[in-house]
Amino acid sequence: MANLRDIRRRIKSIKNTAQITRAMQLVAASKMKRAQDQAIAGRAYAELLNQVLVNLKAQTDEEAHPLFQTPEEGGKELVILMTTDKGLCGGLNTNLLRLVAENTGPDAVFITVGNKGRAYLVRTKRELLADFHVKDPVDFADTKQVSKFAMDKFLDGGFSSVKVAFTNFVNTIKQVPVLETLLPISPSDLGRDKDFVGMGGDSEPGAPAEAGAPSGGGYLFEPSVSSVLNSILPQYVNNQVFQMALESRASEHSARMVAMKSATDNAKQIIKDLTLEYNKQRQAAITNELLEITTAMKALE
Repeated sequence: MANLRDIRRRIKSIKNTAQITRAMQLVAASKMKRAQDQAIAGRAYAELLNQVLVNLKAQTDEEAHPLFQTPEEGGKELVILMTTDKGLCGGLNTNLLRLVAENTGPDAVFITVGNKGRAYLVRTKRELLADFHVKDPVDFADTKQVSKFAMDKFLDGGFSSVKVAFTNFVNTIKQVPVLETLLPISPSDLGRDKDFVGMGGDSEPGAPAEAGAPSGGGYLFEPSVSSVLNSILPQYVNNQVFQMALESRASEHSARMVAMKSATDNAKQIIKDLTLEYNKQRQAAITNELLEITTAMKALE
């Protein structure tokens, strides 16, 4: 059994740890609110851009742009892996990396955003093509570099598809790992929401477009449908990667806030238990001293 000095030392140590986790919880909560607001606000624009493409696609053919086409000779799979730079965010990275391991082939090539993803690829000896840094808060210029690099590699014909592995933000408690195809753009996917939960107001994720929605016939595109399509498709891809980065960052700060709150609560419970144990032992020691004094006094009578 630990003596009183050891218990006091443990209580002091855990109190110091609780102060650190509490401070990290407050910092994460502050960043979480901003990141969540950005992710939710970006969903409306992503949906509108998606609907514009639906209307454009209704007035053109399947082979209108190379980003709609799968390279004839096939090729490897290119995966953009979005993880966190730091840890202490629960099972966020572990769940995403497990999804990637289970759903990508051994010859898949990776682009990483985040230190944890890069470390995973080095550890598992997977092929890393490029590594990018996206600062906090997420900046469109940073994510555009990632999407442009991936688009260029796809258009060069070296890869059969481009996928993005990211963590989709649902709410503060729940974040869902997702592996989604970015390129080639599937015309059938343009008529429905992406996996961004909550996109489209009250509609469910993956729900089809509303019946009776314009299918292109009610719109005129100038100077031509093809020129507008050539201009808007890269913007669509850039925005998809940007929104995925926003979702990942909101998920990261939410998971870290919850993890640090749990750590702080656990530390408080341990301190409470140790304090109770300390008081019990102290009371027992005092009782023993009183008994010894009483026994000695009786012996002197």
